[in-house]
Amino acid sequence: MPRPGREAVPKEVTSLWGEEEPRLRVGLGEMDRVLGGGLVPGSLVLIGGDPGVGKSTLILQAAGRVAADGRGPVLYVSAEESAQQVGMRARRLAIGGHGLYVLAETNLEAVLAQADALRPSLMVVDSIQTVYSEAVPQTPGSVVQVRQCTLQLMRWAKGRGVPVIIVGHVTKEGDIAGPKMLEHMVDVVLYLEGEKYSSYRLLRGVKNRFGSAAEVGVFEMTEEGLMEVENPSAMFLSGRGSEAVGSVVMATMEGSRPLLVEVQALTSPSFSQVPRRIANGVDMGRLLVVTAVLSRRLGLPLGNQDVIVSAVGGLRVAEPAADLAIALAIISSHRGRPLPQDMVAMGEVGLSGELRYVPHLERRLAEARRLGFQRALVPRAALRRPSEPGTEVLAASTIREALALAWPRG
Repeated sequence: MPRPGREAVPKEVTSLWGEEEPRLRVGLGEMDRVLGGGLVPGSLVLIGGDPGVGKSTLILQAAGRVAADGRGPVLYVSAEESAQQVGMRARRLAIGGHGLYVLAETNLEAVLAQADALRPSLMVVDSIQTVYSEAVPQTPGSVVQVRQCTLQLMRWAKGRGVPVIIVGHVTKEGDIAGPKMLEHMVDVVLYLEGEKYSSYRLLRGVKNRFGSAAEVGVFEMTEEGLMEVENPSAMFLSGRGSEAVGSVVMATMEGSRPLLVEVQALTSPSFSQVPRRIANGVDMGRLLVVTAVLSRRLGLPLGNQDVIVSAVGGLRVAEPAADLAIALAIISSHRGRPLPQDMVAMGEVGLSGELRYVPHLERRLAEARRLGFQRALVPRAALRRPSEPGTEVLAASTIREALALAWPRG
């Protein structure tokens, strides 16, 4: 978007290679990771999440860190709360007020006028559903108003090279409220997720024009605000019992980060004509594939069993590499036999029972080895090098071979 009063002209792409501007780091390592290294000048970032999950807390902490680093003033536009309420939250979170300005205003034209006068290094708008533009007659929160306000903020951000963070409400289905095109208009879309009764929060990248859209940041909600979790794998495995039946640990990839997560399964006799399949944190389609393969290829009698599979800790595991862990957890629960405590398992299960390739195997194994796991059950097709010291890699070509390696004595 050209700056006001400046005509845009075509440029050869090779002349633009050296024009990448340094990113603005927000000072929260987990958030910077999800953003791809920080905020790009002139970018428009949308953050969504359930009410009360901590969106305002997160962006207020980020705004305070940027202001405290002396990189220019930061403007926090509060369209839902008064300036005094924001000040009370900042005091509770021990956020210094130097360089952080709060503007309680819902008129977008007035907001942009104040922003032009202040010339901030970062602007935050909380939330996009409560501001309105005088250019359209609809009420705040309507489809037309949300689209118009987002468009004006995008023009302002790109014209002045200032990153803007906007907060979006979510619907009952968990999507950001307003037109779906809102996600297409912005540069970055982040979701702050968390279980209702859990203190842990996941900042998940859904769209990112400047980096990976699959990164995840892990935080813990405390009285001092959202604190970064330095060892997410240990957090996801905390509370895991010894010799737990129906429990398997797998290494999943969230963007560039390997994470260990516990997959639990429970099988029980069904009292209905159609046995239930329940998936919490894992893909329902993958669960149906795995149960069908176990029934058909291994003869496991699941036709009269309810099967419940869950990924512990609130992390959603959608990649096919979770298939082997799901299969072993179901078999462990059905037979009442636990897997070895020092074993991790990962691999995609094909319809004929074969185990398929898993990407980034070395990084997954390194994370497992760091947390003390000594054995790893993996597809033979993914094994590129011999076992490294400290890790015994057990390679299998089929799910039947994997069972023999997981329970070598029958």
